[in-house]
Amino acid sequence: MGRLVVEGNPPVEVIVRRNARARRLTLRVSRLDGRATLTLPVRVREREARAFLHDRAGWLRAQLATVIPEQYPAFGQVMPFRGRSLTVVQGSGRGVRLVDDRLLVPPGSDRLGPRLMGFLKARARDALVEACDRHAGALGQTYGRITLRDTRSRWGSCSSRGDLMFSWRLIMAPAEVLDYVAAHEVAHLAHMDHSPAFWAEVARLFPGHAGPRRWLRDEGAALHRIRFD
Repeated sequence: MGRLVVEGNPPVEVIVRRNARARRLTLRVSRLDGRATLTLPVRVREREARAFLHDRAGWLRAQLATVIPEQYPAFGQVMPFRGRSLTVVQGSGRGVRLVDDRLLVPPGSDRLGPRLMGFLKARARDALVEACDRHAGALGQTYGRITLRDTRSRWGSCSSRGDLMFSWRLIMAPAEVLDYVAAHEVAHLAHMDHSPAFWAEVARLFPGHAGPRRWLRDEGAALHRIRFD
């Protein structure tokens, strides 16, 4: 089994995975892309999996109905940037420019997504370097290199060598959210864990970090629904 289909209108495709550590059948729906995944213990048979899905078909469709669809950038639409809503409009020249509450992008809808992504990545790197330099200076530590990725499982990380990784999508969040994530990862330069000492360091670098943490938990998934490919 790799996939099963829940019959109905419309039919729903479910990814099926076996896991040697699973003790029961579990059905999950991703809040990012609406993908449904059924995890099975190794010895569960296909007929049991089908019966399980049949019993939970109503729950599955209800969950899928609440998933916000993916958004593809288009001229005239708004784009989140540092907590603001910027309107994407056609502009002249070769690069993306920020003017007041507008993002001016050269004509050509086929290149709109990649151009916007390039702009966001460049702004994210500038903002993260500034924030990490500031927090590392306050901590009295130095970091290695900064890498930007498009990760869904985490917003940032710190390696044992002191290299920092961040999701470039943080530039679309409010400025204090990006600043908090930078402080969080820089604090790992002193404490490679999530001990009370680590959180005390985070609080010293970024007082009031509960608000940005809550924003990421409640609103962060929406940033991943914007597709630039």
